[in-house]
Amino acid sequence: MDALATRPAGLARLAAFVPHAGAAYARGRNHDTGPHRRNNVSGLSPWIRLRLVTEREVLAAAVAAHGPNACRKFAEEVCWRTYFKGWLELRPTVWSAYRTELERQRDALSRAGARRDAWRQALAGETGIDCFDAWVRELAETGYLHNHARMWFASIWIFTLNLPWQPGADLFLRHLLDGDPASNTLSWRWVAGLHTRGRTYLARRDNIHKYTGGRFDPGDRLSRTAPAVDEPPPPPPAALTPCRALPEGRPLALLLTEDDLHPESLGLPTERVAAVGGFSAAADRSVDGTAAGPLAFAEGGLEDALARAAQHFGVDARRFEATSIEHIAAWLQDDGITDLAVSWPPVGPARLHAGELARGLAERGVDVWPQRREWDERLWPLATGGYFGFRKRGLPVALALATSADGAGGEARRTA
Repeated sequence: MDALATRPAGLARLAAFVPHAGAAYARGRNHDTGPHRRNNVSGLSPWIRLRLVTEREVLAAAVAAHGPNACRKFAEEVCWRTYFKGWLELRPTVWSAYRTELERQRDALSRAGARRDAWRQALAGETGIDCFDAWVRELAETGYLHNHARMWFASIWIFTLNLPWQPGADLFLRHLLDGDPASNTLSWRWVAGLHTRGRTYLARRDNIHKYTGGRFDPGDRLSRTAPAVDEPPPPPPAALTPCRALPEGRPLALLLTEDDLHPESLGLPTERVAAVGGFSAAADRSVDGTAAGPLAFAEGGLEDALARAAQHFGVDARRFEATSIEHIAAWLQDDGITDLAVSWPPVGPARLHAGELARGLAERGVDVWPQRREWDERLWPLATGGYFGFRKRGLPVALALATSADGAGGEARRTA
């Protein structure tokens, strides 16, 4: 995917896609026409992943062009990402359990045996299954796969190659420009029959042949059964962690992470922001280290956001390493700032670093104030069960937010 990690590039892609976000999208979205002919889907996910472009403004643009009914299918797909983010936010231990089990499974696969060979062949794209091997190459070369291809890929990995799902999910996080802890982890769990308990996704020869326009024919190589993976059920949903209202009067610093790079719409009082900084935890998405493409995309997005923030707030903006607590503390001390606002880091690597940072700064007399968008505040708590229940309650909320006065541009901050 030819992707420039800036907000203007994301908005340009959105403008080019919006005319196709109605009936044309509903008809053609399931077809994977290949990396060089892909104009039937938006391709916006890398920008939405970093919130260089927000879900709210993407949906606002589609509704403005087509109306809520004609763009309903596109709106539903936008809401899948919000649903997954909210679901994991209410059950954060699912992410930590995945990372723990990933290490165990990788250790087991590294030992001699048929599964080790299958794992190595899968990583190299040398399984002999034409579509799967092509997708391995496309993933590494472009940092992107069509959503349908991601489902087929995961199904073949789990049920045909008989590999544990966690290393496959990690492979995606290593290479995808839009690699996201919630969407990626829960999508793999869904294919494996863990998200909707017992309901798996089986990749079928005829389906692949049809929706790739005859580009691939895996023959009789695919498994004809997809028994659900056996793992303990997830915990029940917890309440969404509340945000604290910002303190009155005192100057603030703003710290950005790669999870939210549209500081102009965070709703912070412009006159009180005295300094802006940012860090990226993208290098920690995969246990093998994030590949150069998505790493550069995240770094480029952060650089773009810091430049825009400096202009928007009229202050200097600095980039930090995710682990540089001492440098961030010194930066705040130099400016005499004791309150740090942070764009809310959802479950994933940035959350871990932000938590360590908050504890380290608290020891130095600095309060950290995570701030959550109204979109997340309103929609994440609805992700208590399956997607269809979320859609019934959440889609009207999403459409209302998108068509409100702030939908196409900024969005107010919500604190509780």
